[in-house]
Amino acid sequence: MVVALTGTLLVAGGSVPFLPVTLNRVTAIAYAVAAGQDQPGWRGGEIPYSWGGGHDEDPGPSLGTCQGYSGAIRPCPATRTRGLDCSGLARWVYRLAYGRDVLGPGNTNDHVRRLTKVSAAKARPGDLVFYGKVGRRTVKTHHVGIYVGHGRMINALRTGTEIRIDPLTAVKGFAGYFRYS
Repeated sequence: MVVALTGTLLVAGGSVPFLPVTLNRVTAIAYAVAAGQDQPGWRGGEIPYSWGGGHDEDPGPSLGTCQGYSGAIRPCPATRTRGLDCSGLARWVYRLAYGRDVLGPGNTNDHVRRLTKVSAAKARPGDLVFYGKVGRRTVKTHHVGIYVGHGRMINALRTGTEIRIDPLTAVKGFAGYFRYS
């Protein structure tokens, strides 16, 4: 259940405690997606992870691809699973929040190049958190999530999961906070 009250979102359900979070458009949409609420391009319900999902011409849940898939579930279920991968989730949520495809096509490497890195002290809900290596000359990332504050992110973690809330420590190789501006 998700209840919005005067700029604060209270999330309850299963093992998720009530968490007040200051809302902005990105985090409000990310929480709604994680809760399985109807969104443009999705009629509601939990959205499964799908390798390559979310990368059609228009962002949003789509069938994935098995090209480059190295997940544990065999055979690769992506071509028969309508859903999102991590960068597909970020791209779709940002599309819904900004009214246009600001992250554009591609993967986490492509998306991080379109953003500005911010310090942990200046990070705010709605920023994206990337994992891997992001340097001046080298970008090799492997995951992205939507930062929602309190050391947590909404993300599409891996095959066999749905869009969910995880601690930032759920993925190894934290590369930093990045903002669209």
